[in-house]
Amino acid sequence: MFTGIIAGRGTVRGIEQRPAAQDTATRDTAARADNTMVLLHLDAGELAADITLGASIAVDGVCLTVVDLDHDAPVPGRIALDVMGETLARSTLGELSSGDRVNLERCTPVGARLDGHIVQGHVDGVGRMLSSQELDGWQRLRFSIPARLARYVAEKGSIAIDGVSLTVTQVSAVDDPQPWFEVALIPATLEATGLGAKAPGQSVNLETDVLAKYAERLLGFSQAENAEERA
Repeated sequence: MFTGIIAGRGTVRGIEQRPAAQDTATRDTAARADNTMVLLHLDAGELAADITLGASIAVDGVCLTVVDLDHDAPVPGRIALDVMGETLARSTLGELSSGDRVNLERCTPVGARLDGHIVQGHVDGVGRMLSSQELDGWQRLRFSIPARLARYVAEKGSIAIDGVSLTVTQVSAVDDPQPWFEVALIPATLEATGLGAKAPGQSVNLETDVLAKYAERLLGFSQAENAEERA
């Protein structure tokens, strides 16, 4: 589990294509994505000082597992992480290239303060920045959100954008065919993350509040049980 409080920024040093498990020449795009795996090489800096193999780390909000450590690298903190095809299909990690900067967060230790909100590192989908407004030391950002996820986003609720825990300040109408939401970035967030450098049209990883998803699921079961009792 994570809290959405970014601990540092890392740099992509390479993306290594893993061999496919089987020939995918005749399979469709979605099937090929399911069969894809890449090895993401990062310079995580001081964040990787005590990291071990098998540890979890969120990269732009995506929970990944450390599978290799290079202690002899000229730059300390170089790590490698496996990225599955499902993750590439649901997130922006497939768009990364060498030199890109990413938000990083280590998993939350038991007993730590929950300074953000409950973030699983399980990205629900990809949104795009629609606009950015510079204000007096802070920014107002508007993002699109897939229609299937819009119902989980509420004004004053929480959302993780590229792994950053943020409070939703405004949402589109429930019947808007192109749903959107807004967040406000204070100077500390602008300095610690890469969100302030995003330009309109750029994509971001979105993770909606897990509590909203569980509430919807429980309500669905409750309604189904009530219908059975009335039948």
